[in-house]
Amino acid sequence: MPTTAYPLRLLTAVAAAALLAGAQASAAPARAASVAAASRNGPDRLHPLVDLSVRRLATADVVAAAKWGTGGPVDDPAREQQVLESVARQARAAGADPGETVRVFREQIEANKQVQRALHDRWKADPSQAPTLRPGLTEVREEINRVNGELVRAIADSAAARTAPSCDGALAAAEARVRRHRHLDRLHATALTHALRTVCAPGPVRSG
Repeated sequence: MPTTAYPLRLLTAVAAAALLAGAQASAAPARAASVAAASRNGPDRLHPLVDLSVRRLATADVVAAAKWGTGGPVDDPAREQQVLESVARQARAAGADPGETVRVFREQIEANKQVQRALHDRWKADPSQAPTLRPGLTEVREEINRVNGELVRAIADSAAARTAPSCDGALAAAEARVRRHRHLDRLHATALTHALRTVCAPGPVRSG
């Protein structure tokens, strides 16, 4: 699925601003500082976090298949609370802000459920697309836990980039790159944008 025009336009604007700043800079130390800041705060710093968000979203397809036909709801408040408490503990151990980490994970969880609901609606409308095998939730939750641990570390490692004034532009660029690389369809691309809404902190929530 092609990337949306918004991230590409924003990436172009960010690149143009960077070129203009470079042309106006007259001191070598200032140019060196700019390069160093871009390395710390640019799309490359946020790329692991975005890519892990896609990996976490991919588990939604398997969870949806596991729940399909059981009559059980997509929402699982007890499991969600366990996840949030676990990532908060991991964040403290990693030296990250547990509040920020939980805030990011709330949107990750909502994005995951967004995909599950959309798939269930699709399968109800066209039963021929519905899964014929039901995977076990235990196994897929083990994989989710592994991804969660990596995602907590990515959040900790990207603290400077997430709090930088350039975060929105850098995040949009990283998202556009990952969407191209992963060939996301519309459903998963939309859910990814939702999953990343609170990555940039502090600041307003990004629109989904």
